[in-house]
Amino acid sequence: MYEDIKKNKIKSGFIVSGFILMITIIVYYICAAFDLGAFSIVIALIVSIISAWASYYNSDKIILSISNARPATKEEYQKLVNILDALVVSAGMTVTPRIYVVEDNQPNAFATGRDPEHSVICVTSALLEKLDYYELEGVIAHELSHIYNYDIRLSAVITVMVGLIVMVSDMFTRNIFFSRRSSRDDDNKSNGILMILGLIFLIISPIFAKLLQLCVSRRREFLADATAIQFTRNPDGLISALEKISNDPNELQTASTSTAHMYIEDPFRKNLKSGKKTSIFSTHPSTEDRIAALKALR
Repeated sequence: MYEDIKKNKIKSGFIVSGFILMITIIVYYICAAFDLGAFSIVIALIVSIISAWASYYNSDKIILSISNARPATKEEYQKLVNILDALVVSAGMTVTPRIYVVEDNQPNAFATGRDPEHSVICVTSALLEKLDYYELEGVIAHELSHIYNYDIRLSAVITVMVGLIVMVSDMFTRNIFFSRRSSRDDDNKSNGILMILGLIFLIISPIFAKLLQLCVSRRREFLADATAIQFTRNPDGLISALEKISNDPNELQTASTSTAHMYIEDPFRKNLKSGKKTSIFSTHPSTEDRIAALKALR
């Protein structure tokens, strides 16, 4: 387990470095398109470093905003607060994650934040309504495991940075193809090259995003499930919760392709539509595989 935590921290460093490089390249060509000359690379580096810093330190706020989440008060969600407090003690953690709720008809949950001290567990209102005490305990334990194992840092960094890369790439391509269509300068050849580069970035950005999401290995879900059982000593609760969540037909309205990998189950129900089989591009292992692994821990 400690080896996995170490690997997650190393992966986060590599991803941040790759993000800075990608943003630097994209912004450099944006600057070049506007004829900013030698200042292009300086501007590109400044923008990429500031973007990386802002993404890292504000990832939880950005993701909660995207998800339309609101804080869960102790008065309104006493059972949820009590379950989390007990699990934090069981895990031997010194800090308690903040709790948020998303109003949605699909039972689901995710954890986010850059470290346990700045962590958040977010659940949907349907999860609280449709799961019993021990099922809810299993789900919260699973999300707490992501915090304990430092999966949240990797997931949050990927979610925010991938979204920014796609946004900047799209902005770059729009500027090249539309803003300068009226230009009649003699640098048509260089403009043509920039157009091609813009198209390439537009094409590879979604691919890059998918590869980064898959970089957050499906193995982390198995690890979080196993760690959750160490906290609860009750695999049946999580098994029953996974069955209920995966069999629920509702789609999560506030989820996006950039945040889908963070949830305990695929919010778009791709496994459900494909016969619950795990494909090479799945962000989650199949429910059957996870349940089989949990039963083996009994």
